[in-house]
Amino acid sequence: MFKRFVAYYKPYKALFFYDMLASLFVALIGILYPILTRKVFNDFVINSNVKMIIIYCLMLLVLYVIRMFLRFFVQYQGHVMGVKMQAKMRSDMFSHLQELPYSYYDEHETGKIMSRMTNDLQNVSELAHHGPENFFICGVMVVGSFAYLFYVNWILALIIFACVPILVIISLLLRKKMRDAFNENRKNVATINASLESSISGIRVTKAFTNKDKEIEKFEVGNNDYVVSRSKAYKAMGLFSSSTSFIMDLFNVVCILSGGILAVYGKIKLPDYMAFVVSISSFISPLTTLINFVEQYQDGVTGFKRFLEIMDEKVEVENKNVIDKVHINGSITFNHVCFSYPSSIKKVLDDISFTILKGQIVALVGESGGGKTTICHLIPSFYKATSGNIYLDDININDISFKTLRSAIGIVQQDVFLFNGTIKENILYGKLDATDEEVNQAIKKANLSSFIDSLPDKENTQIGERGVKLSGGQKQRISIARVFLKNPPILILDEATSALDNTTELAIQQSLNELCVGRTTIVVAHRLSTIKNADRILVINDGKIVEDGSHENLMSKDGIYANLYNLQFNKVLIS
Repeated sequence: MFKRFVAYYKPYKALFFYDMLASLFVALIGILYPILTRKVFNDFVINSNVKMIIIYCLMLLVLYVIRMFLRFFVQYQGHVMGVKMQAKMRSDMFSHLQELPYSYYDEHETGKIMSRMTNDLQNVSELAHHGPENFFICGVMVVGSFAYLFYVNWILALIIFACVPILVIISLLLRKKMRDAFNENRKNVATINASLESSISGIRVTKAFTNKDKEIEKFEVGNNDYVVSRSKAYKAMGLFSSSTSFIMDLFNVVCILSGGILAVYGKIKLPDYMAFVVSISSFISPLTTLINFVEQYQDGVTGFKRFLEIMDEKVEVENKNVIDKVHINGSITFNHVCFSYPSSIKKVLDDISFTILKGQIVALVGESGGGKTTICHLIPSFYKATSGNIYLDDININDISFKTLRSAIGIVQQDVFLFNGTIKENILYGKLDATDEEVNQAIKKANLSSFIDSLPDKENTQIGERGVKLSGGQKQRISIARVFLKNPPILILDEATSALDNTTELAIQQSLNELCVGRTTIVVAHRLSTIKNADRILVINDGKIVEDGSHENLMSKDGIYANLYNLQFNKVLIS
């Protein structure tokens, strides 16, 4: 872990060097104070040399002015370096998140991921700056001041140094409790963020069902857990701080007591004793800084560990020597494909085999949970088949690069996701380098022209978070325009109109029919009336294909499909 953390310093080696050099001079100037003080007491005060007292004080003032500028550099440039390292880590994490498989997002909440990218990395940034600086400055000051104390009076220096092991032992005993407490607190912060992300995203549902009190109740559970865990953390921190502060105070008592006795028996001169009392702060102060830094160190290390947990998640892996450039016509073959989720022993798909020819429209129907959407997810390799093979144009999809494979597939889903931005920006997501003419053609084909023309800013209209300013049908049309722009040979319509009312569905269906022309199309349908004209219909039940044929053929068999169709048809008649 240490090597991986240090690697983030490499782009800023020069800045890090100057930061440490400035820190060294800050520490050295701090050590000079007791040295100059002893010189003034021993030589100039005793000899009433006012001139030299003034000169030495002016020298000290000049050194303090220099230290002021050095501290400014350390605080400003050091923090800038920490922020740049934080930005690099955040970029690395975001890039890594883009490469993680679908399964990762099935098991990890968005709010918790966001917490690691923001709160955790902020603490890492503080550690990146203050860690080396504190250890360097304080290390130099502790060693330098102790060497000077030893030079002034080695007996008293050893007596003072004898108290250091007590401080170290107490720190080690209490540090683990504080680390565990802050780690638990960090998890609770992530839980709160996840709860917030979920509740705020679903605020309209909350208002529609007047469940404000329920959401507040759910939030307060996490909020109260946070208070409890934070209280434990503060208790551990308070115990740590008060105990170490007591040891620091003990240094002063030992110094006064031991020094006083030595001075009474003539083992130390009075000016040296006074200088020792002044110098002891140069020894204790950096020790105090190091002790107080433990909390920040624990936060930073814990944050970096949580950062590495995500960075160590396995990304989607392509086979070696995958085909990066190949023209895909659109035929699809499933050959004895089985699939089950890693956390489940139950097969979602059980020995599925079928072939779809180029340009065919094939519908997948059946009860919810039967495996229809899973089939759709396997084709673009969002999930890997547990066994069996899937082919596009007789090429195993595992031998095709993800970019090439997914570029050949367009997906229109029931739950349309639109990014916060303009209509045009969301359509351009289908082809980022598309011309304005291509975008306009996609808009026309998706029957969006009249709607966009009615807007003051036309296609540059902001749609709000997840398209909140649009109706369901308008969002669906934008997603269709996006696929038109992408122009893939294979199209997957996963319950694309099931969330729409009948009138809107008929209008959207016209756009979808045009979109399907010339493409191999897989339709997952809830309303069976919309897939009557499909070339083939596969009935999926409990992970298996139980019926296969055209609408007329399956109706004549009077099996599962016929029962489903008649049930829906009868409901329509009754309504």
